[in-house]
Amino acid sequence: MNDPHSRHKALIAPLRAAMYDFSEARVRKALAGATTQDTVFHLCHPFGDSVGSEAVYDCAFKDLLAAWPDLERRDYIVMAGPDEDSADWVGCGGYYTGTFTGPWLEIPPTGHQVTMRFHEFYRFEDDKVVEMQALWDIPEVMMQAGAWPMAPSLGREWHVPGPAMQDGFVPGPYDAVKGKATCQHIIDMLEHLKKHPSQGGPEVMEMERFWHPRMNWYGPSGIGTGRGFAGFRNWHQIPFLKGMPDRGQYVDEITYHFFGDGEYAAVTGWPNMIQTVTDDGWMGIAPSGKKITMRSLDFWRLEDGRIRENWVLVDLLDAYRQLGVDVFARLREFNKARNIGRIEIPDGMS
Repeated sequence: MNDPHSRHKALIAPLRAAMYDFSEARVRKALAGATTQDTVFHLCHPFGDSVGSEAVYDCAFKDLLAAWPDLERRDYIVMAGPDEDSADWVGCGGYYTGTFTGPWLEIPPTGHQVTMRFHEFYRFEDDKVVEMQALWDIPEVMMQAGAWPMAPSLGREWHVPGPAMQDGFVPGPYDAVKGKATCQHIIDMLEHLKKHPSQGGPEVMEMERFWHPRMNWYGPSGIGTGRGFAGFRNWHQIPFLKGMPDRGQYVDEITYHFFGDGEYAAVTGWPNMIQTVTDDGWMGIAPSGKKITMRSLDFWRLEDGRIRENWVLVDLLDAYRQLGVDVFARLREFNKARNIGRIEIPDGMS
């Protein structure tokens, strides 16, 4: 393949396939084959950073497979492209699923199928992954277990769907002009979002110009989904701005990386947001006046020139950590009367 971005999607395919029929041996082999011994893995809280495929498997995947012994990975977005610095990325979005029969991160097992959304971005050099950034929606698992110890979401909590057009596996060959145009639409939209409230009312965001009226904003668990302009504003944007009105004012301290592929665009940064929790607080957290960073890995899908769907994952557990809130300590207190031992499920045949 002369097209590097199609080639990179193909190079990540064996890892995705190994994780679909998940076994320790297959996944360890596929991770090692796609990466180098110096590959850096940036994972969400509480996992942190790892170097090398063996370390990241032992840090994150080993215990997940033990808790969900029939673990499988399902992707619904696989797209790629260069960022503004000509670094090459592949972005994957989907969810891990399996039967939750053993405790994981001290979340009580349910004995039922569970899902956990992921956004995972892979940066390639010389046909090898040299950096991975991954956000897993761990609060989603806590909620399915009835174990979420924090404030309820304002938006809709549900099993977030894949793309409405079922075209998230963007085919090659890579169209650089189209990818760049899609990215530019997102960049322009974000610049207009930042104008409110410092430069005027909601009209300065020009929502109708950038967003489809039947848009879906698929936020992380803990915030939830907002449908349409009203859903986006009421269940995410207004609480976010009230709690952190200085958002977007520290762009010189962070780095965004945008890349586009067909009608899809993605953004990453580790972190890519800085703001101060003040005013009325956020997500039930009292205002602390503390400046925090946030990690967000996002996908957008355009339809007829406007954003119809936006998948957003934020490392909320890390945001809580920076504010002095240990969600896992609260989880232990919240669930101390529950049995978190393994669940054995009879097959019903005897």
